[in-house]
Amino acid sequence: MSIRPVTQISTAKPTLEGAGVKLHRAFGFHDPSLVDPFLLFDDFRNDRPEDFEKGFPWHPHRGIETITYVLSGSVSHGDSLGNEGLLQAGDIQWMTAGSGIMHQEMPHANVMGQMHGFQLWANLPSSEKMSGPRYQDVKSTEVPIIQEDDGTIVKVLCGSFWGKTGPVDGIAADPRYLDIYVPPGKHKILPIDTYAKAFAYIFEGSGSFKDASKPFGVLLEKEIGDEEILIRDQSGNRSMVLFGNGDEITVQAGEKGIRFLLVSGKPIEEPVAWHGPIVMNTKEELRQAMRELNAGTFIKRDH
Repeated sequence: MSIRPVTQISTAKPTLEGAGVKLHRAFGFHDPSLVDPFLLFDDFRNDRPEDFEKGFPWHPHRGIETITYVLSGSVSHGDSLGNEGLLQAGDIQWMTAGSGIMHQEMPHANVMGQMHGFQLWANLPSSEKMSGPRYQDVKSTEVPIIQEDDGTIVKVLCGSFWGKTGPVDGIAADPRYLDIYVPPGKHKILPIDTYAKAFAYIFEGSGSFKDASKPFGVLLEKEIGDEEILIRDQSGNRSMVLFGNGDEITVQAGEKGIRFLLVSGKPIEEPVAWHGPIVMNTKEELRQAMRELNAGTFIKRDH
């Protein structure tokens, strides 16, 4: 067994998307090999409805999958094929855009005015980029929950972990998507497939990854290498940790515990030609997509 080293740590950056939604982006529109097969990760956490209620009006997608996970509030969605629905707290939507779809997503606050969710983009291999679009809408009650004797809680959104398998299936990148809470002071060893790229996104509490050999009174400012990586407890923690090779990670929870998403997937290792929400393999494929958008032939009705 080998512990994965931490190769990079960063903080999600504020950005505007859609019709003016204020969110934080952990990564996106970067070197696509860095977190292959994943392309983008957004944290849309807000308690001011005026900062998100205009939402994400009609826009196209092709060549990717979008994964939406709602923690609080709700998201209504509709598309050009007539599908519509409502994601509520704890729900997941895995949308395979494939050959192309036009859709909209409109976030709504809970009774306290809060909205919190995540959106992850996963790439599709060239063999599946022009496949038929599909949705997998998953209710919170369908998500397996693992509760350890020490208080650790793992929600298995996708993939298999500790004997449980998430409800989302048939995904090209063979991903694992986990929502993990480790209680105060506890140390956990978490397995990861050796060949997968992996990252953790910490959104509550504090803790350290790799060797938990230093006291929590010592703040290690983004040290990389053989030292532990400590994520300080802060208001609105939005820290991303990228891991190197190995088949397990270790996490030591701080005094308030730690909650994070642990995401991993099999690299696709293909060329990426990317323009906004359309991700293909070549520039000519991108140009073709734009021509079809302008001509009104972007949506394929023959799937």
